[in-house]
Amino acid sequence: MKTMFSTKSIFWAFTAIFFLLYGVGVYWSSEPLSINIHAEVTQAAKAENVAPVVGYTTTTVLIKVSEVLLNKPGGYLSNDIMPPSLFLDNMPAWEFGVLEMVRDMALVMRKDFSRSQSQSLVNKHLQEAQPRLNINNKNWAVPSAESEYSEAIKQLYAYRSALVSTNGNHKAQFYARADNLRAYIEEVQKRLGSYSHRLSMSVGREQVNTDLAGDKTAEQSSQGVSHLQLQTDWWKIDDIFYEARGATWALLQLLRAIEIDFNSVLENKNAKISLQQIIRELEASQESLWSPMVLNGSGFGLVANHSLVMANYISRANAALIDLNELLTKG
Repeated sequence: MKTMFSTKSIFWAFTAIFFLLYGVGVYWSSEPLSINIHAEVTQAAKAENVAPVVGYTTTTVLIKVSEVLLNKPGGYLSNDIMPPSLFLDNMPAWEFGVLEMVRDMALVMRKDFSRSQSQSLVNKHLQEAQPRLNINNKNWAVPSAESEYSEAIKQLYAYRSALVSTNGNHKAQFYARADNLRAYIEEVQKRLGSYSHRLSMSVGREQVNTDLAGDKTAEQSSQGVSHLQLQTDWWKIDDIFYEARGATWALLQLLRAIEIDFNSVLENKNAKISLQQIIRELEASQESLWSPMVLNGSGFGLVANHSLVMANYISRANAALIDLNELLTKG
């Protein structure tokens, strides 16, 4: 009797632990809401007792997106080695998508937004912040990913403070120019193009090799096949979906900030509506996923294919980015 009671107690203890970990996992896997940019910028400027200048909004949003990565429910999960984080893969994939967009923005801020020309000095704060964001996202010790990202955020705060410095010795600048914005758009285009391609591979398809298309004299290091059979591994479909979802979430916040800081440039090029359309497409990509899992039906089958739906929104946003780039070049 005693043994039966003991066995039953162990069973219920394990059951309780399982449901507890499951509940925590579900809570930690919830995606953060969009950032209220106006409220964040107003609060930050009030705390520093300054008036926002050009670049203040973009820097603030980059800081906030980075902080969401570390401070959302459950914190940063990608490098956790204990349950329940160890058994979660959707949120770590989401985190990596956000991180990729943070890295792209930090890189462009370092080499373009903060510099007046190619021969000008690199801002010391951005020079310190950008490499720290490139640490392996799964590092958990000596140094941990969180510690490096936190240090990068501190440097971004220092850069933002230098932007609004009133001591007469401006050690930081943010140049909202059309050529700088084009540099950022080109980075984003490559990123979105990759996501669109990877998402569309959720259904197997044959593709003609176009690696050397458009240039008769082009060469490559090794001979490629004429036709490619492309299909995402079944176990990776949800990871790619959530990575793309995280990337589009972060890009949405950053483009809203770009719309504010580059307002004069966009209006001068008559390109503001184009940017707003890109933002609309990205907003659509953040609609709630009501299915308990990422479905992978065939293109015209009875079951939805969430990857193809996401690929559609990303492709439309990317096409609009190409149009925006053209407007900034010729407008």
